[in-house]
Amino acid sequence: MFTLSKRNLVLGAASAVVASCMTVMAASAENIIIGVPAAQSGPVGVADHQDWTNGLMMAIEEINADGGVLGRQLEAKIIDLDMLTPEGNVAGIQTLIEGGSHAIASAFTIIPPPAMDTAAPSGIPYLHGNTSSLNVDLFQGDPEKYKNIFQLDVPEKYYGSGYVKFLQDMVASGQWEPKNNKIHIVQGQISYTQLISQATQEAAAATNGEWEIAAITDIQFPVQDWAPVIRALQDTDAAAIMIDHWVAAELAAFAQQYAFDPVPDSLVYLQYGPSQPEFLDLAQGAGEGMIWGTVYGVYADEMGAAFREKYRAKYPGTMGMVYTGGGYDAVQILKQAWEQVGDPDDFAAVGDAIRAIEYRGVNGFYTFDPETNSGISYPNMTDDPEAGQAHLFFQVQDNEHRIIAPSPFAEVDFVAPPWW
Repeated sequence: MFTLSKRNLVLGAASAVVASCMTVMAASAENIIIGVPAAQSGPVGVADHQDWTNGLMMAIEEINADGGVLGRQLEAKIIDLDMLTPEGNVAGIQTLIEGGSHAIASAFTIIPPPAMDTAAPSGIPYLHGNTSSLNVDLFQGDPEKYKNIFQLDVPEKYYGSGYVKFLQDMVASGQWEPKNNKIHIVQGQISYTQLISQATQEAAAATNGEWEIAAITDIQFPVQDWAPVIRALQDTDAAAIMIDHWVAAELAAFAQQYAFDPVPDSLVYLQYGPSQPEFLDLAQGAGEGMIWGTVYGVYADEMGAAFREKYRAKYPGTMGMVYTGGGYDAVQILKQAWEQVGDPDDFAAVGDAIRAIEYRGVNGFYTFDPETNSGISYPNMTDDPEAGQAHLFFQVQDNEHRIIAPSPFAEVDFVAPPWW
């Protein structure tokens, strides 16, 4: 009896050990889930969100092929986000939280507060590229509540101040002799474009007459006809034209109309929208010579060039130059944080690791300003090219986007546009 009882105890203990090991193995085999709220339909944002998703999936596939993270595979849970309504943002984020996401990675939302307020109580790390002052304002109003929400890039206001600095640098470098000191702003009516316009006006005023705002023309989305705007630009005859509007298809329509009736010797800057693949496709050559910028874009250095080559091999056609790299880098940042902490379910520790992270990606160097939980911009916030994400300025040359500034990251020199 004693021998049998002892044998049963030994077998029972062994079974418990095996069961425990199987539980651990099962847990380690569970995928680490990245929730991706991505607009797949609607009037705006679809191209950017597809770029983000493509870059993110590229990173996941590469990491999984290399063994995953902590012995576990990464998995993307992608939902169609209705980002134009508060209810849509809430529903999208809530679905990803309830779906077991270990992190949320988003290109952007048009209305940040509902998404942020939904994600905050969960503690789940939420990385995004909103490029929003409102995002920063919310964080600064309650840093403890929103500490798990990280803006990978900087607020949109740096588009304005950075644009004026770009004009100054173009003159100082001898690449451009402007015909006058006037800037004509064509501005959209959403908060994003209004804040960019305001920052541009303030930066021009700070030059003490080196640059001045000669005119401001308002536009409403959707723009049906650019002819009245082009006539206003001709009347002002400003050396620098800023089209402060971000919808690629509409900027392509502007480029086509402008090509037939341009303002001689004016420098034309299109705010951000040409980064979306459809700009070059729809402009059909009319964008040649035009300039655009992004505070968050894919570099053309060795790392950026290698990424571009891999991306184009995987996704043939015109490549987006912003959120492709953003989605890719977001996954790499999460990987680094998860490996440092050792447990993707420890949201607080992962958040602390992200907050202290230093990571050089294809879109530049990532570290988070503790005052904003957002990125750092070069040269707008730091003089060190490798201490932030460069505010890149591209020119369309031979129907391709080529970086012309800032100088440490320039691929090519500026060339005179065809209407000069």
